[in-house]
Amino acid sequence: MKNNSVQRRTLQAASLVMTAALAVGLSGCRTSSNEVKADAAGKPEVTIIVGGLEKVIYMPAKLAEGLGLFEKEGVKVNLLNEQSGANAENSLLTGASQGVVGFYDHTVDLQAKGQCIESVVQLANIPGEAEMVAASKAATITSAKDFEGKNLGITSLGSSTDFLTQALAGQAGVKAYTPAKVGAGQTFIAAMNNGGIDAGMTTDPTIAQLVKSGQGKVLIDMRTEEGTKAALGGLYPAASVYMSCDFVKKNPETVQKVANAFVGALKFINAHSAAEIAAKMPKDYANAGPELYEKSIDGTKAMFNADGKMDADGAKNVLRILDLYSTNVKGKGATIDLSKTYTTEFVDKVPAK
Repeated sequence: MKNNSVQRRTLQAASLVMTAALAVGLSGCRTSSNEVKADAAGKPEVTIIVGGLEKVIYMPAKLAEGLGLFEKEGVKVNLLNEQSGANAENSLLTGASQGVVGFYDHTVDLQAKGQCIESVVQLANIPGEAEMVAASKAATITSAKDFEGKNLGITSLGSSTDFLTQALAGQAGVKAYTPAKVGAGQTFIAAMNNGGIDAGMTTDPTIAQLVKSGQGKVLIDMRTEEGTKAALGGLYPAASVYMSCDFVKKNPETVQKVANAFVGALKFINAHSAAEIAAKMPKDYANAGPELYEKSIDGTKAMFNADGKMDADGAKNVLRILDLYSTNVKGKGATIDLSKTYTTEFVDKVPAK
């Protein structure tokens, strides 16, 4: 008989495949998502789903809005919140949105399922994530090798936290663990405090909150290049703005406006202090206090690219990791065309000033 956690993984993977298949099927029926609509003022209108608007790793989206960069470029961008990267991806496939701010690895995962999605602005070349361990379990979970048989928190099945957890466990030789869908922010913290998970993958400001309160400890830190290379054998391009290849091909002028705004936000991050950045963000994002929020930004802002360009070797490392450990991509690496998963066409054309 299979180990219970292995059985659960099999059932969950099957469910994910069915969900993805439904999304792909629906996408075939929705062509209107490739047509840019205009708002009342005649500006092109684009809906972008963000895999957690309040997450520091995705702050360029809300920052671009706060700085008025979308308006300056003459494009109306509707930013919608979705905590799960997998659900954000499905919104793109079904035509509910024209873009997603999420992890680049979804473009590789989707190509393995027959979909062409590409990153048009690469916001970061590292995940900005950390594997956190509950303080009560810190003595017994000291490395990824101790994941065996444990409950590990992820935002949802098919999310980038799921991909990364599979990679960390696989590299450590772990045969079975139970992935637990716990979302992010307060739901993640609650799951760690009530024993629902032993450890889990999350981002700032949740990391900072757990560390400050003493409820959790950083086990594997991928918020720096050094930590990412140690954990994953190289860079792992993550936060990005991705769109369907068809939409990009049919609407280059609109995509350029979006790219200009996001690169403008990246340049602002590169040139300003955490306090100055925080001042442009919604006040309620600092729900744990402005000091802690600024600290989260200060500890994370170095992860962002200043120019929005992809690290080519990093993209290859993402494919290598997914081909080895991802349920969906494993064994298909040789069939993936990385040149169709990202483009620098638009960031190369962003005005210098």
